[in-house]
Amino acid sequence: MHGLIARTLQCFLQDTYGQIAWQEIATKGGLDSQDFEAMLDYDTGSVQNVLSGAERYLQKPRDVILEDIGTYLITHPNNEGLRRLMRYGGVDFIDFLHSLEDLPGRARLAVADFDLPEIELRDCNAGQFLLHSGCGQSGMPGFGHVLVGVLRAMADDYGALVILDHQGRRDGSEIVDITVIETDFAQGREFDLGALPPLRGGQAT
Repeated sequence: MHGLIARTLQCFLQDTYGQIAWQEIATKGGLDSQDFEAMLDYDTGSVQNVLSGAERYLQKPRDVILEDIGTYLITHPNNEGLRRLMRYGGVDFIDFLHSLEDLPGRARLAVADFDLPEIELRDCNAGQFLLHSGCGQSGMPGFGHVLVGVLRAMADDYGALVILDHQGRRDGSEIVDITVIETDFAQGREFDLGALPPLRGGQAT
């Protein structure tokens, strides 16, 4: 598993729950070192064990933790660069949805060996979409739940009213049902097409 995924998990737990919580979770997860390095590869089982440790420590289901990670990636101040990059996907939330299929390719342009699961968006009816995501070489089932958190945060960012429903796995893909009720429901977060801030070195982004 790519170290960026493991590092994202660590930064989420540290930034959200604090350093002491991270140390307890890392211990419960049997992690030899207290830190993941972004550019190293890790055994999938080690990262899964840390997730299991987080479930026990936080007393939250894994799916909820994964969705929280997705929200964290967009909303936490440390990840402002990533949030802005995502906003460049379109002028409104539906444009953004259609840009998601390009996300794995854009990730590989940034980090050549970083393999995000492939994403496919299917238009069903007006305002109704199905998002299919695989597991990829990341080897971490549950990427669809991370996407739910990202989508929820981005809907708020755009000011859209959206209903999201993770429908589980089918034919090797996780399915997320997306209903866009209104694209201009509320005032979105401020976004300027000006200078793009750099991503923070050593952070989950």
